Amino acid sequence: MNKRHLTGLVALGAAASLTLAGCASGNQSEGGTNEGGDDSLGTITLGYLPSWTDGLSTAYLLQNQLEKIGYSVELEELTEAGPLYTGLAQGDVDIYPSAWPELTHKSYMDEYGDSIEDLGAYYDNAKLTIAVPEYVDIDSIEDLADNADRFEGTIYGIEPGAGLTAQTQDSMLPEYELEGDYELVTSSTAAMLTELDSATAAERDIVVTSWRPFWANEMYGLKDLEDPRGAMGEAEALHFLGTDGFAEEYPEAAEYIAGIALDDAEYASLEDMVVNEYGEGNEAEAIEAWIEANPEAYDTLLAE
Repeated sequence: MNKRHLTGLVALGAAASLTLAGCASGNQSEGGTNEGGDDSLGTITLGYLPSWTDGLSTAYLLQNQLEKIGYSVELEELTEAGPLYTGLAQGDVDIYPSAWPELTHKSYMDEYGDSIEDLGAYYDNAKLTIAVPEYVDIDSIEDLADNADRFEGTIYGIEPGAGLTAQTQDSMLPEYELEGDYELVTSSTAAMLTELDSATAAERDIVVTSWRPFWANEMYGLKDLEDPRGAMGEAEALHFLGTDGFAEEYPEAAEYIAGIALDDAEYASLEDMVVNEYGEGNEAEAIEAWIEANPEAYDTLLAE
């Protein structure tokens, strides 16, 4: 296992052990710039799931940028989407920095949407997938039905409360008539990656739930299985969500966030730099390095 590979797994394994740990990253934790200080425009709490590295990456990007504007920023780590949406709706969390509200998290938006403010979409090509390593010689979800023995009747998933889990369990399995032949094993993203790491090292057949953008797709050489029945849903946008009234209370932050837009290459490089190149404990340095490499990524980016 190469160093970058190991770093990503260690970071995710550590994150998976957290249940609900408030980490004050603006004024207290190592890595915060604390540029807001006593003259801060206010304190903003970002809630994210460390094992979902799209939100991990954008949380640290927002921390960097909002502190440069003059806010104090705190990071709140959670391990399930449900408590994060609850906290957002109740005002315990100010921003969810990488939400999937259009399809994947629609059930949460149906429940909590009246108390949540959409601050804008920043990426428009997110997708839920069922994936296998490139060396596996099947190309479609339809092929799984005749190959249950090869995969030991198991699809490795992530957290039980994830939208990806619900889409797989409630839509994909019945649509392709795989119930009874396959079990969706859920635990955590870190646990799924551990199984994937072991299988790919031995070039053993494995099928997992995945998504794009996600650094593991490239690192493990995953290919998305074709979904001719559309059971995993269409591509959707990733959004910044705020608690109700956020833009009124933090107008400078809302204006800044509305200007963020990332393409595939920019997003991939951001996530890879935070998760793999720098790794856990070095997120602040990773963001500065990414900004230096992508100074014109979007209109409102503050390089200094």
